[in-house]
Amino acid sequence: MQSSLYVSLSAQMSLMRRIEAISNNVANASTAGFRAEEIKFEQLISNSTADPTAFVSPGITYLSRTAGEYVKTDNPFDVAVKGDAWLSIQTPAGNIYTRDGRMKMTPTGELQTLNGYPVLDVGGSPVQLNPNSAAPVIAPDGTITQGSRQIGALGLFTIPETANLSRFENSGVIPDQPATPALDFNKVGINQGFVERANVNPVMEISKLIMVQRAFDSVSGSIRQTETTLNDAIRSLGETG
Repeated sequence: MQSSLYVSLSAQMSLMRRIEAISNNVANASTAGFRAEEIKFEQLISNSTADPTAFVSPGITYLSRTAGEYVKTDNPFDVAVKGDAWLSIQTPAGNIYTRDGRMKMTPTGELQTLNGYPVLDVGGSPVQLNPNSAAPVIAPDGTITQGSRQIGALGLFTIPETANLSRFENSGVIPDQPATPALDFNKVGINQGFVERANVNPVMEISKLIMVQRAFDSVSGSIRQTETTLNDAIRSLGETG
């Protein structure tokens, strides 16, 4: 079989992955703290034929760390993380990192995400508020005060740039390298009363989806043409035989 058919099939598989990633991004464009999924493609060189043949790889998926838009809510339990840092939450899967800073306080004072996961301090312990005191005031360094009393702090963590991130639910991430407490609050911090939107531009994603779908249709046409050429060749050989 001609190598062009294999090349077309590899391109089609890669484009399918791209379509799935873009579709997921568009579906979560309104999800707070969502990190867009991107795919890096490389060509694979095969020397199994007389002339080296370039194939498209299936692609390497990664999560974009670009910040999303900050939206003012004036809710004291909403925070947006400034800079390349993350909040930490406690889940059945272990400690997870997120940019979704929408929180709530339980009747007993435990600070949780909207999904009910405890929000952690820098030491990895759940943050505990006083349910009978004033609304919390959260400083840029994460320090929490109620009334005139400091009662704790939100943990802010940095994840190495070389770490690969896997997704947990919609807005959480699990790094393959340990996260460390943030120390430089000139570069990272907390904005109380704000929420970070998904780092997805729906218009750009729809444009990408249209281009990828057109490329997929073009490759499909190439495959059909190759199959027609092969069938014609086989038919001609059969007639001459």
